[in-house]
Amino acid sequence: MRFVSWNVNGLRAAIRKGIDSYFDDLDADVTMLQETRTLEEQLPKNWTWPAGWHVTLHPAEKKGYSGVATASKQPHNVLFRGHGGSTDPSDSEGRVLVCELDGMVCINTYLPSGSNKEERQQFKEQWMEQWRSFLLPYFDDKRPVIVCGDLNIAHTEDDIWNPKGNAKSSGFLPHERSWFSDLLDDGWTDAFRHLAGEGDKTYSWWSNRGQARVKDRGWRIDYFLLNKAATLALKDCFIVRQGGLDVSDHAPVVLDLEL
Repeated sequence: MRFVSWNVNGLRAAIRKGIDSYFDDLDADVTMLQETRTLEEQLPKNWTWPAGWHVTLHPAEKKGYSGVATASKQPHNVLFRGHGGSTDPSDSEGRVLVCELDGMVCINTYLPSGSNKEERQQFKEQWMEQWRSFLLPYFDDKRPVIVCGDLNIAHTEDDIWNPKGNAKSSGFLPHERSWFSDLLDDGWTDAFRHLAGEGDKTYSWWSNRGQARVKDRGWRIDYFLLNKAATLALKDCFIVRQGGLDVSDHAPVVLDLEL
């Protein structure tokens, strides 16, 4: 069974740039998008989701901002929108969508960025702690639980092109990386790193500045995290760099499970 997670950097722009061909080629059973930045009625009038897909959009209240969407070939049930924490109790920024389908749970997440200003960094860190607590009960679920999305943190030096130069950058701060280690210590498996091992420097996001995209000077900040039941079914996890060149500043991450 195939899952795709992709920060599309605006779904309407991604449609113009040819995301449909990636939907066809990747042929995922479940597709989870982040930073959709659209309402259903704002999508192009002459465009439709792939035939047979069941789609739930969870947009931000602020138009043109944030938002996630989950699409599946089989019907899914929405369990929660948001993590229920005090930082954004109604999930007005549209950052978490929890769905159930085919005896499994998919948690689509777009973790806040703290790169703009200090108050957003503080919001991010509070949000992170509340999201981690929200996830804890799911780890022991007997069903496969798949957590995915743009988590806006590069965990280790393998996950970033220039670790020394970014040591004081939001997304690679020492305490953010320590938090990510704690998250994995809760039991979650980083599917890509579990298979690729240490030393593999494959990235999922590239700055538009300079020649970062062309020279593959990026960050790996897009993840699939798996509970025990999902880890036992893990077959493959890989990043499609070309999607980060053609469609978005992020590449799609693909997860294959034997279910």
